[in-house]
Order: sequence, then structure tokens, then C-alpha cells
Amino acid sequence: NSKLRHVEKDVLIPQIMRERAKELCSDKVQAFTKCCQETGLLMVVKCRQENAALKDCLVGYYTDPLFYEECKTEYLKQREEYRATGIKKKRQKLTSNV
Repeated sequence: NSKLRHVEKDVLIPQIMRERAKELCSDKVQAFTKCCQETGLLMVVKCRQENAALKDCLVGYYTDPLFYEECKTEYLKQREEYRATGIKKKRQKLTSNV
């Protein structure tokens, strides 16, 4: 059964999209974080480039219909597994070799 409830379409799948997008844009997340840590209170002014790059990367994934379908498929697999076993499985985070 691949019918989706309102909360699944509007909350759960976008949540997976945000997590995966952050993983896929991890280099930009790290650059922005580093800039913020180095500049302190002036981060609003000094980290505009890093913030813009991060925002562009994330929005690119959020608006990609193919990426949405990938995340929807992942959610449906998780839901099917949960319904079969009753055990909720946490998503494994991608590890970087840094």
C-alpha cells in the first residue's frame, strides 16, 4: 500500500529530504560552521558567502522532484519494514573519510 497520509507527505518525507540534503551538502555545512565559529558575533556579516552557498545547495535538493521521489521510496521501505516487524529502524548516516 503506497498511499500516503497528509503527515507523511508534508512532514515525514521532507524530514528525510532535509537529513539527506545536509549529508549531501556536508562540505558547505562544514564551511559555514567553521566560518561562524571563527567570527563569532560578526557571522551575520562575514559568513554571507558560505550561507548563500549552503542555502543554494539545500534548496537545490529540496526543489528536485527526483530527490523527493528517492526520499519517498526510502520512507515507504522504512514504513513497510516497520509494519512487518514492529521495530523502527534509524537511518544510517553517511560517514565521510575526513
